[in-house]
Amino acid sequence: MDLHPFRHINPGVGGEKLEITTRDLALVTIFTSLYAALVYIFAPISFFELQFRIAGVIRPGIAKKWILVIGYALGVVIGNLFSPFVGVYELLFMPTMSLVAGLLGYFVAKKFRNSYFVSGAVIATVISLSVSWMLLQLFELPIIATLPYLFISEQIVCLLGSVIFKAIETRVKWWQET
Repeated sequence: MDLHPFRHINPGVGGEKLEITTRDLALVTIFTSLYAALVYIFAPISFFELQFRIAGVIRPGIAKKWILVIGYALGVVIGNLFSPFVGVYELLFMPTMSLVAGLLGYFVAKKFRNSYFVSGAVIATVISLSVSWMLLQLFELPIIATLPYLFISEQIVCLLGSVIFKAIETRVKWWQET
């Protein structure tokens, strides 16, 4: 990706070129589509106060590629379009928290050799806290009532995703350029 002839560095990016490969773009698109599709397919258990988002199994993959955070946040926006409570919380707050959770998960996992398990645990913790707070705002459900279930369900989904990604990794390094 060449820059303008008079601009040899990207401003605001520490002087380094931010290069997004075609493969990265494809992975982001797949991540977005898969997350949104799984939310839609499992809609009956993806929403409400006792949600169990099967789509979350793909979140641990963020441990290997930070750019997947964008796919995750976009997938949340698209998936939440099917929410019975669609509004500012579902379309702005939760995608923002998903972006924060994904970035935090990536950077913490990076300190642990890009561990799927660490990334998943961090993301699940941030999301369960965020959803609990959102449910308090929308339905006045106390955090103490919703957080334990959400925390457990999010951790289970991310643990399952971590195991799946670890199994895939034994056959192919999906995040690496070939």
